[in-house]
Amino acid sequence: QLQLVESGGGLVQPGGSLRLSCAASGFTLDDYAIGWFRQAPGKEREGVSCISKSGGSTNYRITNYADSVKGRFTISRDNAKNTVYLQMNSLKPEDTAVYYCAAQRRLDRLCVLVPGYDYWGQGTQVTVSS
Repeated sequence: QLQLVESGGGLVQPGGSLRLSCAASGFTLDDYAIGWFRQAPGKEREGVSCISKSGGSTNYRITNYADSVKGRFTISRDNAKNTVYLQMNSLKPEDTAVYYCAAQRRLDRLCVLVPGYDYWGQGTQVTVSS
């Protein structure tokens, strides 16, 4: 059974950091583009960051970030652990949301920050508040 499980969410003060993890079971994460999305109460789900599959090239990756998180968030992949991470620094109250990771099977080695992903995790809550 294909499954994505997010972890690492929690309550943090403004300016703080969190690292979210997205662990896959039942499939190889590196065969997919992986995206992080978030949804705040009353708002639509939005793309935060994504990373392409490596396609067999150890150092190959394409990453994309929403303008609102550029310079603060970093996405990375650990293929040995079948896990993708989202390091979030300088967190702001407007980053408060449920964060979801998702996997998209693509023929190319790109990634996009729009819906249309094939598999989704259950989400993890991130709350930024003093």
